[in-house]
Amino acid sequence: MPSPATTNGAEAVAHIRTLALVGPAAAGKTSLAEALLHHAGAITTPGSLERGSTVSDFDPLERRMQHSLNAAVMHLQHADTRVHFIDTPGAPDFVGQSLPALEAVETAAIVINAVNGIEPMAVRMMDYAAQRHLDRILIVNKIDAPGVDLAGLLAQIQAAFGKECLPLNLPDAGGTKVVDCFYNREGHSDFGAVDAAHRALVEQVVEVDADFVDRYLNDGDIDASELHAPLEQALREGHLIPVCFVSAKSGAGVAELLDVIVKLLPNPTEGNPPDFLNGEGADAQPMHAEPDPAKHVLAHVFKISADPFVGKLGVFRVHQGTVSQGSQLYVGHGRKPFKVAHLFMLQGKDNVEVQRAYPGDIVAVAKVDDLHFDAVLHDAAEDEHIHLKPLDFPVPVHGLAISPKRHGDEQRMWEILNKLVAEDPCLKVEHLAATNETVLYGLGELHLRMLLERLREVYKFEVNTRPPRIAYRESVTANAEGHHRHKKQSGGAGQFGEVFLRIEPLPRGGGFEFVDAVKGGTIPGQFMPAVEKGVREVLASGAIAGYPVVDVKVIVHDGKHHSVDSKEIAFVTAGKKAFIAAIREARPIVLEPIVHIEITAPDAAMGDITGDLSSKRGQVNGTTNGAASTMVVRGQVPMSELSGYQSRLNAMTSGQGRYTIALSHYEAVPPHVQQQLVAAHQVHDED
Repeated sequence: MPSPATTNGAEAVAHIRTLALVGPAAAGKTSLAEALLHHAGAITTPGSLERGSTVSDFDPLERRMQHSLNAAVMHLQHADTRVHFIDTPGAPDFVGQSLPALEAVETAAIVINAVNGIEPMAVRMMDYAAQRHLDRILIVNKIDAPGVDLAGLLAQIQAAFGKECLPLNLPDAGGTKVVDCFYNREGHSDFGAVDAAHRALVEQVVEVDADFVDRYLNDGDIDASELHAPLEQALREGHLIPVCFVSAKSGAGVAELLDVIVKLLPNPTEGNPPDFLNGEGADAQPMHAEPDPAKHVLAHVFKISADPFVGKLGVFRVHQGTVSQGSQLYVGHGRKPFKVAHLFMLQGKDNVEVQRAYPGDIVAVAKVDDLHFDAVLHDAAEDEHIHLKPLDFPVPVHGLAISPKRHGDEQRMWEILNKLVAEDPCLKVEHLAATNETVLYGLGELHLRMLLERLREVYKFEVNTRPPRIAYRESVTANAEGHHRHKKQSGGAGQFGEVFLRIEPLPRGGGFEFVDAVKGGTIPGQFMPAVEKGVREVLASGAIAGYPVVDVKVIVHDGKHHSVDSKEIAFVTAGKKAFIAAIREARPIVLEPIVHIEITAPDAAMGDITGDLSSKRGQVNGTTNGAASTMVVRGQVPMSELSGYQSRLNAMTSGQGRYTIALSHYEAVPPHVQQQLVAAHQVHDED
């Protein structure tokens, strides 16, 4: 077969394969990538995690941690076919790197550790891949590990994911080699005779085509070389999910896996087309890109990396048309195209310059500032409204307040954080006006810890961190009177102002009302704004615990002034202290934010989750069935009880649980909590 590098566009597309290596941490995805690269001759010696010499884990943090933190793109050439593949992190905290890889490929290769069996991340990625209508293949790694029960594991796979999970090859000689059971029906394996596995495969494939069913029933078997079209259909429809056995460490099954990728996995014309939309909002219409190199360009940016030395690198998958050096491409709605000066294929950290990229190719361009994650690149202005159906990312809710160690570095901190947020769709940064702090949100403690390490090691930027403040509020529950006379005489002109006011509670959410009910000019009109200013100072700083005051009506009904000594500052002070005095007599309360919480987790963990919520002053409002043996718990809980919740949820769900929150309302804290908050404020004032 001709090589994609040397043929015309249409032929080249047929000789391109794309897959993402996804699944749990420690499944051996990075080691498998090394084994594939080595066997194909792309590298001379396989790297190792321990030595920090793998192609995909090239980031200094990855080498130190000895596991993947970022998605890494690689490619190889095998049997005149170009194979693009993406090694992804397996930890749940880094799913913001793993999920976008699914946007760039025809096939999701879910890697399972034969020692650990089916782990939550494997289930999760199988579900994500199914939602995106990708072909799926299960790769069982570490088949030569001592004591593994591979036959039992295959039964578990079929129980978890369905009987359509059938082996394309079988382990043999104690996991030191594998035996093909698709093209071959003779011989034995560690599972017994190959013939039974061969027949199961052929029967599963022919079920999608009535003509082949008839032939199979009449002839008793069909040559597997004739089954390419129904095989691809079965893969597209999820009617067949192949299982391959491999040992990345010893190399057993690696050559066979490469052959499977080239011979059986789909090229860009055979996989399910990605879900593009044309238009915005409710008016958007579904459309499919055509993997035709002669059509106008549609490409999707699924990864952005911002290196302080190299600059911004945008990695994209070509879905339609041909991108060449010199091409003029628009970025989404952008009105001004950029010129593709250099076009690269990636080999980990290395950029390999190429002249052109066809549908199916994964390539990158550097130093184009307008590029951003999820952008669609096109060469026709009328395509500006085309975009890819959004991924359903977990919402980042694990927060950390962050500030620069050195005063005056706030601007630089924001510039760096914005670069990091551009790389990770599950990272968010915002300034909270309610607490006057910058808060960084991620998917968990590990996610944010690695980000802080990156700040220090890559950008040489030091920050202070602390848990985000809870946006408590103060209010009152009764009517009360307040009075203060401010009188100051120190030689010369003095200060005098006296204020009588009354306060009343407003309904929750009522805000603040200020009423001037003074009669007879006891407080001249020019001083009433000063009284209100003093009252508003208390609204901002609080009266009992240092939190803003809400839902209160202030009625100023009397006062006194002096024709010489009355000044604005005197009435600011009098209004402020009269308001504080009234609040302290009006049965003041501290309010806390109550949030709606929605938790998605395996149904087996529901008892632990609901019990934990109840122990944290939470209330469960209901549960519903989710996808793939999950349940969704909905309830309400005080925001203050969610500190470190993702870590608790990880412990209860083996890292498979996720939650989202949204503000519901404010309500009074329990008396003992209010006492603690008031006492802490008094200590702060004394300091």
